Amino acid sequence: MDDARHSVHIVDTEFGVAVPGAQSVARAARLLRLVTAGGDAGASVAELARDGALTRPTTHRLLTALRHEGLVDLDERSGRWLPGPELYLMGTVAASRYDITGIARDVVRSLAVRTEESAFLSVRRGDETVCLLREEGSFPIRSFVLSEGVRFPLGVASAGLAILAFLSPHDVDAYFDRHPELAQQWGSAHVEKRLRLRLRETQERGYALNPGLIVEGSFGLGAAVFDRDGHPQWALSLTGVQFRFGPHRLAELGRTLLAHAHQLTTRIAATGR
Repeated sequence: MDDARHSVHIVDTEFGVAVPGAQSVARAARLLRLVTAGGDAGASVAELARDGALTRPTTHRLLTALRHEGLVDLDERSGRWLPGPELYLMGTVAASRYDITGIARDVVRSLAVRTEESAFLSVRRGDETVCLLREEGSFPIRSFVLSEGVRFPLGVASAGLAILAFLSPHDVDAYFDRHPELAQQWGSAHVEKRLRLRLRETQERGYALNPGLIVEGSFGLGAAVFDRDGHPQWALSLTGVQFRFGPHRLAELGRTLLAHAHQLTTRIAATGR
């Protein structure tokens, strides 16, 4: 795949000029996200090139530079790339500002206990959500669509749908302008017209519903969690098998989910985030 077809043009908004080196920075950042998404298993050069829409030589060159800076590491035996030590050090510093897992963990655990379903905390990162926490419910049949580190575009999984529904109309319009590929990648249920309908339904209910649109038979519910300025930056969600999310139980699950999301929103506001 020709890298030129996926070039990134970044403009300094203060001076209205292109930023030198922005394309390389964007490519390197994309590779860092892909490497971290690989978790402990890591990712091969071929996988990173494919998912990053880069040629293999470009991918290898960028990975080598990132390794030199300690941002990624190479398992010499498997040939797979892993997050590097500098990412850990940077993350520990950034955690004091961005990480809410410490104050959210017992809320997520309570949600799993109360509902008996798998419960999650996800955070918005640009046009995606990233799962931060997972707590298993006691019901023995589970859905494994989501786990720590997994990313989905906004509007695809229930967490991202809940966040997208409560962004400003301008931000929602801009999101659709940036991502005309959603239906092609995620199915006809994600054409803009149908997705906007689900956004309106989410606003009316207060929580999002994903009725098996990612994996057949696996349902999800999501509720936005807001920062102190009222922006949806996180989401709590539940996943489980279809028969557990029937009409007789859905309203109860929704109320429980919203109550926990409100509790976490209140806690976050108290911390000043």
